[in-house]
Amino acid sequence: MASHSRRRPLRKRRTALVLAVAVAAVGVLLSLVMALRLDSEPNAVRAAAEPAAGNQSSAPAATPEQKAKPSPKPKPKPKPKPKPSKASPTPTATTPSERPSPTSAPRSSPRPVSGTAPLAGRIRPQVTYKGVATHYDAADGDGACLYGPSPDLMVAAMNHTDYETSKACGAHILVRAANGASVTVRITNECPLPCAPGQLDLSKEAFAKLAGLSAGRIPITWSLLSPSTSDTVSIRYKTGSSRHWCGIQALGHRNPLARLEVRTGSGWTRLTRTEYNYFLSPDGTGCGGPLRLTDIYGEQLTVDGIAIRPDAVQPTRVQFARH
Repeated sequence: MASHSRRRPLRKRRTALVLAVAVAAVGVLLSLVMALRLDSEPNAVRAAAEPAAGNQSSAPAATPEQKAKPSPKPKPKPKPKPKPSKASPTPTATTPSERPSPTSAPRSSPRPVSGTAPLAGRIRPQVTYKGVATHYDAADGDGACLYGPSPDLMVAAMNHTDYETSKACGAHILVRAANGASVTVRITNECPLPCAPGQLDLSKEAFAKLAGLSAGRIPITWSLLSPSTSDTVSIRYKTGSSRHWCGIQALGHRNPLARLEVRTGSGWTRLTRTEYNYFLSPDGTGCGGPLRLTDIYGEQLTVDGIAIRPDAVQPTRVQFARH
């Protein structure tokens, strides 16, 4: 009996040991199954499930359709219109194609009719230009514009570039010196090269209003004027003019003259302007007939009854408006 009682505890120990081994075997089996399942997953799935190191973004990945769609371009902002430079260098004789350098932006005209000058050439109204002034002996004031003797000697010769085939003839110019002095002159002559764009060759009398003649050459600014006047425009036919050929000149116009036309059967015909300030009709077209004058602002004056009288100055009753 004593021996049997000693065997029962050994059997219990064996049973417990078997149970422990079985539990351990089941655990090992389960671990192997889980490991096999993890190894069977595609790499792409595992990569998508695990965030990249340091990536804090939670936004979903873009689809192919979203990546293919370009983002809209921003609309370009309009560029501001360039303003005339206030620091333009003084023109030199080596750049004859340049315009005179403006020193201030064009200002709006106080009168509506003065707002634009569509027929102006290089010299435009309400713009201040920069250059130099020299002086010459103007004698009686006559010059390349062939106006004849001037009633006063407040005259000037425009540099070749801004003379622009006599388009500057008759223009009234306000000239200012650095010392504050000023003088108003009328363009009656041309200053040939090497006179630079912007340069004015003043009569000695006009230069003396700005500085002593010994100065010889001084910096200036100048601008176009539309002066007050009680005079009217006059017409003159050139020497040798007839019904077969004529040259026509306008004198005393308040504003620079842009065109001179003659009337024909089909309307108005524009004549060609020469560098000596006459408009030519080489075949006599319109000679002795009605004339139409146009200034740089586009105003037109019609003149009738001017006979072909060579070298005679014939006044009219018309004048351009002041601007």
